[in-house]
Amino acid sequence: MLDLHFIREHPERVRQAIRDKRAGDVKTVDAVLAADERRRALQTELQELQHHVNTRSKEIGTLMKAGRREEAQAIIAETGQMKERIKALDEEMRAAEARLERLLLELPNVPHPSVPVGHSPEDNVVVHEEGTPPAFDFEPLPHWELADRHHLIDFERGAKVTGAGFPFYVGAGARLQRALLNFFLDLAVREGGYTEIQPPYVVNADSATGTGQLPDKEDLMYEVPRDGLYLIPTAEVPVTNFFRGEILDEADLPVRFCAYTPCFRREAGSYGKDVRGLNRLHQFDKVELVQFVHPEQSYEALEALREDAERVLRRLGLPYRRLLMCTGDMGFTQAKKYDLEVWSAGQQRWLEVSSVSNFEAFQARRMQIRYRPAGGGKPVVLHTLNGSGLAFPRVVAALLEHYQQPDGTIHIPDALQPYTGFDRIG
Repeated sequence: MLDLHFIREHPERVRQAIRDKRAGDVKTVDAVLAADERRRALQTELQELQHHVNTRSKEIGTLMKAGRREEAQAIIAETGQMKERIKALDEEMRAAEARLERLLLELPNVPHPSVPVGHSPEDNVVVHEEGTPPAFDFEPLPHWELADRHHLIDFERGAKVTGAGFPFYVGAGARLQRALLNFFLDLAVREGGYTEIQPPYVVNADSATGTGQLPDKEDLMYEVPRDGLYLIPTAEVPVTNFFRGEILDEADLPVRFCAYTPCFRREAGSYGKDVRGLNRLHQFDKVELVQFVHPEQSYEALEALREDAERVLRRLGLPYRRLLMCTGDMGFTQAKKYDLEVWSAGQQRWLEVSSVSNFEAFQARRMQIRYRPAGGGKPVVLHTLNGSGLAFPRVVAALLEHYQQPDGTIHIPDALQPYTGFDRIG
């Protein structure tokens, strides 16, 4: 959520953010300003009436003591009418505040000045590339063929039991998943300084609103209507809500959490190689990195968080590239976002495995997460960041394809072997 003072002072910047992100209607800015003006007018009238009632009420006792009963009764009648108006104004105020709140939720975050303006993935900027794609002296296979050959993943039985996008991991495939889980978390805790947290896998509507899934992405979440809950699309949602409604001490910042969870997404798929195998699933595993930081340090924290995610790819020996996302491909809530993509040797294309984002105060303002300055003063809204560290499916796809051998086996990278307990598959 954007700060109202910012919207009042920079309405055109907000309108431009809507255009650049292709997120919403620029007329919403005018509606917000009108709703804010109406709320403030009601507030002024309400305060003036309350002050007048308090002033006049003090006169009643004085008049009664002086025996001027009729005058006192007249004031009682007058203030009674005013109290009725105050009651009506109070109801109008609550309605105006609720309308303003709903409208504010429709405004996207304003992109950082360093974010390139663009409207499609083609406008994203490759800012770094690392590692060399393998040169095979044989025809490399895509991961779904390798998984089938070595009985690692059963897509058909997953579809039978639940539906497309819900695979079974079997044998060495399941152990590989577990190995990645422990490897990712250990790196985050031991080298990144994160505190491990195990969050709920379902959240309420307030939590989904706090991180921006509602009202923007409700169609992408699995809902439990009977209980008013949602299956989490990412650990970002429960973990960022950990401090919702709380005030931290400035000395406690930054706070860094890492969390493993399954993730559930209803995102509509299409047909073809782009969504085949592990390329797009409705249920998948991920380790998420979340930070709560001082506003003056959030962009330094963004680069450090990005390094935490990239460290994992380097240890696995996977070629990857970093993209600075353009305004139109960045999302509703982010101020700046990087994507990390690994090279898929069997598909000959790049696969996204991580998004690393700075939300500035956008999420924290929705959730009212603040810190109390060390030198005193009013609580200040902090900044939140998160990043995948990493999402499992496409990492598994890249590992299988990158490390396939001429004899049909699959090598396990050295950094992962202590976690798998084996050095090759097949």
